[in-house]
Amino acid sequence: MISVAEARARILAGLTVLPAEQVGVAEAWGRVLAEDVTARVTQPPLDVSAMDGWAVRAADVASVPARLTAIGAVPAGARAGRPVGPGEAMRIFTGAPLPAGADAVVLQEDADRDGDVVVVREGVAARRHVRRAGLDFAAGDTPLHAGRVLSTRDVGLIAAMNVPWLLVRRRPRVAILATGDEIVLPGEATGPTRIVSSNSFTLAALVRATGGEPVVLGIARDDAASLKAMAAGAHGADMLVTTGGASVGDHDLVQSVLGEVGLAIDFWQIAMRPGKPLMSGRFGAVPMLGLPGNPVSSMVCALLFLRPALEALLGVDRPATPPEMALLGRDLPANDRREDYMRASLGWNEAGDEIAMPFMMQDSSNFSRLALGDCLVIRPPHAPAAKAGARVPILRLGGALAGI
Repeated sequence: MISVAEARARILAGLTVLPAEQVGVAEAWGRVLAEDVTARVTQPPLDVSAMDGWAVRAADVASVPARLTAIGAVPAGARAGRPVGPGEAMRIFTGAPLPAGADAVVLQEDADRDGDVVVVREGVAARRHVRRAGLDFAAGDTPLHAGRVLSTRDVGLIAAMNVPWLLVRRRPRVAILATGDEIVLPGEATGPTRIVSSNSFTLAALVRATGGEPVVLGIARDDAASLKAMAAGAHGADMLVTTGGASVGDHDLVQSVLGEVGLAIDFWQIAMRPGKPLMSGRFGAVPMLGLPGNPVSSMVCALLFLRPALEALLGVDRPATPPEMALLGRDLPANDRREDYMRASLGWNEAGDEIAMPFMMQDSSNFSRLALGDCLVIRPPHAPAAKAGARVPILRLGGALAGI
């Protein structure tokens, strides 16, 4: 058995970044930039008012109260018809260009108007309540770089920079194939010997959440003809993911049967729990991951290996960071030689420290615990017994609103 780190490194080493395609800014959310995005305009393009009030010369209101002559108004989207001279003030609104001659804005609540006379009760310094040209960004600035997963905020920024089209990485097409005579689809008749398939749906959702396009091939039965026929649908995909058929039972056919039609295995079995029987290789020209059939094992392996693989295909620039840490919520015994990923909930103590509480039941058949959990507590191989309150690394499972 190889380590989790070695397995991940070997999987990623066999992947190359997908080509780029052009999309409109309205379709850019969640996509991965294939090139830097450069602003085509300056924002704001001129010095503009940050508030509703009066455009003045700061020197004229250095001593208050100051009496100035009102000379007109400038709304947002327009320009002043004349400059502001000594002893003058021009009504101005938020976002309107600052008139020539003015260098500050007095808030409307700090001045009173009586006919053509404006009495300023609070003075302002030069540049007060003024947004300088280019305060946000200037034409030629490059705030967003290749490899970035675009959030909703990024989409707004790209639009503001007057960029209507951009290059992003093509979505990886991931063929998903479940195996097993015992598997049925949700809604089908089950019976005491059947298991409702969840892996294909879980993996398809994870692929979408990571920026890919799932292609669900269906369920291959435990015979060579069915497996070969259904696996043929993976040709042309960017990755093949199978579930089930990866261990050593008599009916686990993925290795032997697909080996006859182009499957070359790089490694099989990882020193981890859950998810020991994981395969990696190539099905012809298509990178292949063989995940365990157990739903919890399949999902944990997908988080650890499939998600990073998809990010590698997308060229996601995600700098390496140390794992998040939390305080352990209960005592744990010493670990064996397999890296353990324990399902856990998260909470806080009175001091505001985040507490990871591993579930008492860690059986890999308990999918409900994984669905309701907040994180995985990571226990390295041969980790000694740990007491409640010890700092432990966690893998946060995250919510549904990533990319905001």
